[in-house]
Formats: sequence, C-alpha cells, structure tokens
Amino acid sequence: MTDVSNPSRRSLLAGLATLTLAPGIVLMAPQPAGAAATAGKRWGLLIDTTKCSSGCDACVQACGAEHGWSDPTHGRPDQAPRWVRKVDVKDPASGKTASLPVMCQHCAKPPCVDVCPTGASFKRADGIVLVDRHICIGCRYCMMACPFKARSFVHEDVTSQRPGTPRGNGTVEGCTLCVTRVDAGKLPVCVDACAGTGKGAILFGDLNDPNSAISRRVREVAPARLRADLRLDTGVHYQGL
Repeated sequence: MTDVSNPSRRSLLAGLATLTLAPGIVLMAPQPAGAAATAGKRWGLLIDTTKCSSGCDACVQACGAEHGWSDPTHGRPDQAPRWVRKVDVKDPASGKTASLPVMCQHCAKPPCVDVCPTGASFKRADGIVLVDRHICIGCRYCMMACPFKARSFVHEDVTSQRPGTPRGNGTVEGCTLCVTRVDAGKLPVCVDACAGTGKGAILFGDLNDPNSAISRRVREVAPARLRADLRLDTGVHYQGL
C-alpha cells in the first residue's frame, strides 16, 4: 500500500499539478501559497455568544451569497455545503444555552493540512487555512480529520461562480475567512452581516498585534476555544461559553 503520509510522496503528488503537457503548456502554473500573506499577522475572529441569538443566521446567509455555496442542492439537502453553520449548545451541568456560528477554526496546527496527500490543504503565513481546488483530489481525508466538521464535499456541478471563490465538483471546500476581501483590506462578510443586524457579535482582526481591538478583547474576556483539549491553537475564539 502506498504511504501517502510520506513527505516525498506528498511532494510528488503535489508536483503533478504542474505537469507539463507540451512545450510551453502546463496543467496549472505554480503559485506560491500565501503570496499576499504576511507572516507577522495572525488573522482571527472573536465571537460574542451573548450577542448571538438562536434565530439569527445573517452570517450564514451572507457567507452563502458571497461565495455561491447556497445554490440548490439538486434535492439532496444532506449534501448541502456548509461553510458556516449555526449550532445551539447546552451546558449539562448548569443548563446554560448558547447559539454560535461554527466554521473552519483556522488552526495554527491544522489536522486537515497534516493528512492531505497532495498539499491541497495548506495554511498561509498569516494563519488562514485554505484548499487549493486545482490539486484537491477529493479524498476527503481532511473532512475526517477536522474535529469541527467544518468542511464540505462538492457532489454536484456548481453554478453561479463568484470571483475569487473557485468551486468545483469533486473537491473539498470550507470557510476561507473571506481571504480575497481580507487581502483587499476589507472585513469578512460574516462580520459585516452581523454588524448590519445591530448585534456586532463578531470581531475580526490581527491576533498577533497586541494593540488590535481583537487582541485587547481577548485579554479582557479570556474567551474559550472549541476543543481546546486538542491544542490546535485555533484562530476563532468564543466569548460567553
């Protein structure tokens, strides 16, 4: 059996993505991962669950519209993509309940990257975890490795492609933290959508900057992280859990 976890094997498989088909013609021109990223930054989110209500899914709707994953699922709602979903949780000891959005947690030590045999799952220098659809082979190892169920597999042909958000049948996808917007100096759409409701429950910023609003808030409220026991150093924090 081929050991796909072997680094040399992974490099070989990833290299096939730039296979020369004929002189001057390649399947995909190589692009340096995270060319626009800055290693000194660590983008992240702080979600205040005390401001997030169970009936509100503005962040989910905005994400779907921005990236085109809210299109019809050909009668298979069980196969609907979910870049972000609302989850209601309850503390069995205290009975306390909370509603919160769950998406890719943009781990500093992402399990999805560790298990990917082609290098399609990768982490940018600024902490954003992405999937290169050009070299994703649809093995779904990353989906099994993710403890947050934050990735979806595209089962059907997709339509209504959005600029900056390539999607394709047979590939895996998930929250990109609106990377093209971030690189353009804008906020992720979930942040804007939540602010538009008047709740302002989602704060975005540079976790590496001690003077950023998100860093100051993290120090003040000591938020929780999902599955902190796994020590993945997630980039998404939750206040009020």
